[in-house]
Amino acid sequence: MPEKDQTPPASASAAGDGSAAEAPMFSRAAWARILPFITYILFILVADLLGRLGWNAHDLRWLYAVKISAVMLMLVIFRRHYTELRDARLGLGAAIAALVTGAVVLVLWVSLDADWMIIGSPDGFNPTTDGRIDWLMVAVRIFGAALVVPVMEELFWRSFLMRWIDNADFEKVEPAKISLKAFVVTTLLFGFEHNLWLAGIVAGAAFSILYVRHRTLWSPVLAHALTNGLLGVWIVTTGNWTYW
Repeated sequence: MPEKDQTPPASASAAGDGSAAEAPMFSRAAWARILPFITYILFILVADLLGRLGWNAHDLRWLYAVKISAVMLMLVIFRRHYTELRDARLGLGAAIAALVTGAVVLVLWVSLDADWMIIGSPDGFNPTTDGRIDWLMVAVRIFGAALVVPVMEELFWRSFLMRWIDNADFEKVEPAKISLKAFVVTTLLFGFEHNLWLAGIVAGAAFSILYVRHRTLWSPVLAHALTNGLLGVWIVTTGNWTYW
């Protein structure tokens, strides 16, 4: 008997190509990590726009509370997608390494502040009124910086982007197998997201190494949280509000 032609019909092939071409760039799991980050960035842009329109930075301070509330809401809405956060186990050695890393990053963050290491001239966040500190404002700022921002940023930078660069189906990428390209690109972008760009690159590299080495997002989240929390304490103690 003659062999059957195994070549798929042209119509079937075209349909297959069409469905592949129409596949979305980002999955639902990706958007669950992108949207909280975009929300955070949009509030920064809004504050900048209002400043250009004549609003005083002092009058915009409570916008931070609105921003953090909006990000928290997004994280709650998409919480079911954050499968990597369901297992909160972190070994003692990994936890100590994360805490030490967080402390070291803090020291470097406040040290890498030469003029050429800074982009722009940020106003910072000054919680004082007539020389007196508004402690509720300080509490909100430290809460957001230490407990909300680390989760939001690590979900975007480490969980999503660093793995997505290697594979659009990023949830299948094991942290330990992330490529050098993904590591470098993510670290550089994370760095230039901050005014202290060099300190940001150092921090991004440190948090990424923790993620790759410990293979759990809780490691960089813990380090990031400690850095931001201690930074807040240092800022209030020294009055260096521009670091906020």
